[in-house]
Amino acid sequence: MIASDLLINNEFSRNIGLLSIDQQRQLLNSRVAVVGAGGVGGLHILTLARLGVGAFHIADPDIFEAANISRQFGASQKTLGRNKAVVLAEMVHDINPQAEVVIFPEGISADNADRFLDNCQVLVDGIDFFALEIRRLLFCRARENGIYAITCAPLGFGSTLQVFAPNGMNFDEYFATSDKLTFTQNLAAFAAGLAPSPYHIKYMDLDKVDISKQKGPAVAPACTLAASLLSTEVVKIITGSQKVCAVPHYIQIDMYRRKLKKGYLLWGGKNPLQRFKTWLIFRQFCKRLEDHS
Repeated sequence: MIASDLLINNEFSRNIGLLSIDQQRQLLNSRVAVVGAGGVGGLHILTLARLGVGAFHIADPDIFEAANISRQFGASQKTLGRNKAVVLAEMVHDINPQAEVVIFPEGISADNADRFLDNCQVLVDGIDFFALEIRRLLFCRARENGIYAITCAPLGFGSTLQVFAPNGMNFDEYFATSDKLTFTQNLAAFAAGLAPSPYHIKYMDLDKVDISKQKGPAVAPACTLAASLLSTEVVKIITGSQKVCAVPHYIQIDMYRRKLKKGYLLWGGKNPLQRFKTWLIFRQFCKRLEDHS
């Protein structure tokens, strides 16, 4: 009996019935690149590991701090001060000792982005909302390498889901981001594209969003929801078991307000309504910068 069959008959036996044995083997033979091992990234990794994904590339230069404990599932009193990618690699091996994990504790740059994506089938975006430039770089490189890329943003007590197919609408087309725009303009465009229906604004204290310090509120339930949405899409991509609805399709769920939106963003970021939303968000971001200056 080969090693993967031992895993299927034991560690991952309860997956069978919702996954076929062949699909479970596909997952065990798959490789996923996850950038960011914190709030959403760490839970993406652990959920995919429990689904049986057999190999990971994990990148994160940060260490766990006390403020991470509220929502980052790798953070505990025992892991404070330790590199996030290293900790998550250990947690993956606790789930599946046979898993192959390559860590990038130095983070991702233009110099190692292709190595990070090498032989991977999916890029999983788990980096901070404000880390826009490295996100744009990775989504571009993933597309060039024929790799699906997924972002699943925790917003309030909810989450959004956007899947980027290598032959579909690209990141800059969907979000209307560009090298010609300022960081704040690009950030506003990114925010508008993530949440075409910003349900969380009704109950979020916007005064707690600090653009200058690149910090904002986040809670654990949003991260767990994001991981559920994203990991299901990864299964569909790797096994080919269901149609993948890539952007300009999107999903938004807000558990606090009991809202669900399955939408199609016609023309992506060029949609006139999206341009207006981006302008409104940009004004809010500028106000936040002024308030915290």
